Amino acid sequence: MNSNEIRTEKKERLLSLDALRGFDMFWITGGSMLAIFLGKTFGFEWLINQMEHVEWVGLHMYDLIFPLFMFISGVAIPYALISKLEKNVPQKTLLAKVTKRMVILVVLGVIYNGALSGDLSNIRFASVLGQIGLAYFFASAIVVYTKSFASRLYWLAGMLVGYALIQLFVPVPGIGAGVLTPEGCINGYIDRLLLPGRLHGEVFDPEGLLCIVSAAGITLMGSVAGHFLREQSRTPWEKISILSIIGVGLFLVGWALHPVYPIIKSAWTTSFNLAAGGISFLLMAFFYLIIDVLKWQKWSFYFRVIGMNSIFVYLFVRFIDVSKLTNSLFGWSPELLGDFGQLIWIIGWLGIIWSVLYYMYRKQVFLRV
Repeated sequence: MNSNEIRTEKKERLLSLDALRGFDMFWITGGSMLAIFLGKTFGFEWLINQMEHVEWVGLHMYDLIFPLFMFISGVAIPYALISKLEKNVPQKTLLAKVTKRMVILVVLGVIYNGALSGDLSNIRFASVLGQIGLAYFFASAIVVYTKSFASRLYWLAGMLVGYALIQLFVPVPGIGAGVLTPEGCINGYIDRLLLPGRLHGEVFDPEGLLCIVSAAGITLMGSVAGHFLREQSRTPWEKISILSIIGVGLFLVGWALHPVYPIIKSAWTTSFNLAAGGISFLLMAFFYLIIDVLKWQKWSFYFRVIGMNSIFVYLFVRFIDVSKLTNSLFGWSPELLGDFGQLIWIIGWLGIIWSVLYYMYRKQVFLRV
């Protein structure tokens, strides 16, 4: 069965990977509303701030959602592709598979951006889904066509260093080199020069052409984590130690670079990739420890249901008016119960989304792209 089809069969899964993916998607499907409500209720201004993207330079929790998802997709690469290489599946067959996945995600991304609305002169071709598809394609191609794990590490290092050199030393006409602003960075210049249609920020697109290269880097980081998790020769505690050490190291290097090479999520600077990748390694190690090693699994079921249909729920909240559904069931609560009623409304929103996903889970229907 092809990867873009609805799948109904059961297979062995790394439960922590599904749970972490669901935890990640939770924040953009209603979790941030709950966090903001709690922040306002208890006076946690820091929590409210963490639920917003930084304007340009810096790092908030909300800025980690997208790179973490890409990291997670990379973790799955050894399970999805290397396992097939070991069974002598031809490389060209696997490349065709990830190419098809890339095309579908690019098309879905353009549709997500409103391509079917009728305004053909204002289409935004760059998209979150498109970037996921393209970055996964490049990372997968590297994994499929390299002969050793060490070669993949060389590719990863080359991508991170090469991307930094381009951002810092390739001059933008009329501006110069290393000007890391939306108007001045090389990313924006390439987008304005080559990317058709509307840009997200008029002069710059955070899912633009050069950003895809950097995003492929963090996807390849995920494949490194997947490599260690899949190794049969290592104990679970050795795997946790390796992921944790790598995570701490990457995070510290990213923040050490920040004063001279700022952490900028929208431009996917290498310093951002290192910091976000480090946090992703640590989260993967933590979820793996709790769920797959210590077997504390019941609490994770809520997130696993979300994580097993992540693309579906991303599209669901875009095209279905969940707010209208919630108002029809819980719209009375804020008016009658005040702040407590607002909490009921938010929980109702989350409950509606999760109920749809749980129904699909019970029917073993999973949208794989």
